[in-house]
Amino acid sequence: MPATAHPYRFRRLPTAEVASHRVPVAVTLLSRLLGLAFMRPERAGQGLLIPRCRSVHTFGMRFALDLDFLDECGALISRRADVPANRIVSERDADAVLETPAD
Repeated sequence: MPATAHPYRFRRLPTAEVASHRVPVAVTLLSRLLGLAFMRPERAGQGLLIPRCRSVHTFGMRFALDLDFLDECGALISRRADVPANRIVSERDADAVLETPAD
């Protein structure tokens, strides 16, 4: 999949430029609930931005995630690398989370 293509699940979502990547923005209930869960790593694209979010779960994940917790200006507050499946991760001061496939 080309770097700019988005998974079918995200085809109607708006996009945003975050950390020099164009990613879909989870604005629907379903996209916020599922995130990148149940996808193959090659279909996850460059990730998903979840606004108004302080915690995420990794239930249903087929690969590890890198989670970037962002403030209201989009600046990085903290990063959790290689988060495996079946976890709940939170950052109290976050305003958004960028989910990306782990490097």
